[in-house]
Amino acid sequence: MTDASAPTPAGTSPWGRRLVIAIPYLWLLVFFLAPFFIVLKISFSDTVIAQPPYTPLLDLAQGWQGIKDWWAGLDAENYGILFEDELYVASYLSSLRIATISTLLTLLIAYPMAYAMARAPKGWRAMLLMAVILPFWTSLLIRVYAWIGILSPEGLLNAFLLWTGIISEPLYIMNTETAVFIGIVYSYLPFMVLPLYASLEKLDDTLLEAAADLGSPPWKAFWQITVPLSLPGVVAGCFLVFIPAVGEFVIPDLLGGSETLMIGKTLYNEFFMNRDWPVSSAIAVLLLLVLVLPIAIYNNVQAREVGAKT
Repeated sequence: MTDASAPTPAGTSPWGRRLVIAIPYLWLLVFFLAPFFIVLKISFSDTVIAQPPYTPLLDLAQGWQGIKDWWAGLDAENYGILFEDELYVASYLSSLRIATISTLLTLLIAYPMAYAMARAPKGWRAMLLMAVILPFWTSLLIRVYAWIGILSPEGLLNAFLLWTGIISEPLYIMNTETAVFIGIVYSYLPFMVLPLYASLEKLDDTLLEAAADLGSPPWKAFWQITVPLSLPGVVAGCFLVFIPAVGEFVIPDLLGGSETLMIGKTLYNEFFMNRDWPVSSAIAVLLLLVLVLPIAIYNNVQAREVGAKT
């Protein structure tokens, strides 16, 4: 954490330094906390299939009594609905399962890629990084649509496999969870590769040379030196893939079909099809808690380990 009372560099005023520090907090307040509290308030409102405003409303003209009436009118009925209806519980569990499997698959593919990039000649690394980032210059929607042309029964993949004789009948991958896994792994692969590359690129080669001099085989040096030192990149990459994958909507909707159940699709249907904003707000708040709590626990454990070492 930055200490605002620390000595300021020459030519920098304390007020200027505090202003620079305040900008990210202001950003967090305006673009995260304020919208979150609006959604949180709606989640405790009465269920009405209509447009806002949703009761109870805060009437500041009545002073303290208005605040008490508003507070007394809030209830957790919408959260009770989430646990009573099997659809919501199944959506959460299915999303967590698909996101976990997708994250592991992404890690298995990204680690060798990042390792090869980090071991490549220095002149090649910038080009390889550009090759990983380049797909981001195209819209996610267009890239997912392209997979429909590849995975459909009449698509490029089946045409190639039939042409080579590997299969005699088209594979039906579209509208299955397999297509969702392919779409998520492809879309979020750079989020896993980049932090892994940052960790592996900083690896001290003299450690591997010392292990080799002491008679350690390459696979053992990799497992006991490279893997532990790259764990911060593994954890960062897993978080960057898992968190957006849980709430993913576009990929399961386009590639998974109607049978694939994910909380992002359920949330979309409640907001835009059923127009039940209080229940959909409760879904969003609970989803945020499901994602934030493990991260907070992990950061707490990490902070304790660092404190114990120092």
